[in-house]
Amino acid sequence: MELGLKNKVAFIAASSQGLGKAVALELAQEGAGIIICGRNEEKLEKTKQELENKTRKEVLAIRGDLSIAEEREQIIRTALTSYSSIDILITNTGGPPSGKFEDFTQQHWDKAYHDLLASVIGLVRGFLPGMKEKRSGRIISITSMAVKQPVNNLILSNAVRISVAGLMKTLSNELAQHNITVNNVMPGYTETERLKDLIENNTSFSSVKNEIPLARFGKPEEFAAAVAFLASERASYITGISLAVDGGWTKGVF
Repeated sequence: MELGLKNKVAFIAASSQGLGKAVALELAQEGAGIIICGRNEEKLEKTKQELENKTRKEVLAIRGDLSIAEEREQIIRTALTSYSSIDILITNTGGPPSGKFEDFTQQHWDKAYHDLLASVIGLVRGFLPGMKEKRSGRIISITSMAVKQPVNNLILSNAVRISVAGLMKTLSNELAQHNITVNNVMPGYTETERLKDLIENNTSFSSVKNEIPLARFGKPEEFAAAVAFLASERASYITGISLAVDGGWTKGVF
């Protein structure tokens, strides 16, 4: 299937590793120009080289912390200096620590807000004017299956990520008149370092594979394929959805 992504420009947040990296690779393989960013310069440069070697396409890598307003604004400025606008915005963040309500202070909650929600708002604010000017764009947030079904021992993620889904749904209504689609993708238990850490450090995650109807963890490239489709021209009539890529883990009908 031709996805129509050649010569499109995609900004993928938190893309030096994990799901963000998988999405960046998938979009690059479909012909899109790629901008990646991350906090760790060594990991970022390694990912840049890996993507370029696999796709023979130049990748722009920008180091910075999207949860800090000043750094986020600098990342956006750098991206827009190289590309006057972007066509695809993939918002993404690392997961907050696991634990129960009483394990966390107000500082933990403030950090979760800045990491998970404020970063998304800032990126949309920075890249939206270019999309509106072109009357075309894709905004896709990577959140979590916790948006539809809370996960035990992940209260920070459960509480804050649902705000991102609410933001995306509202934006989908506001931006449809500009031919900009806005969707949310909810990864389930996928083979990343984040999942490995959760299983190693929390006994409550030791049997999660038994809860998945497909009886296995997802692969990052399987998740990335779903994101690439929503970013494509073939998904031009899909907006305002929250798509679970979780092997059937979420039990709700809707």
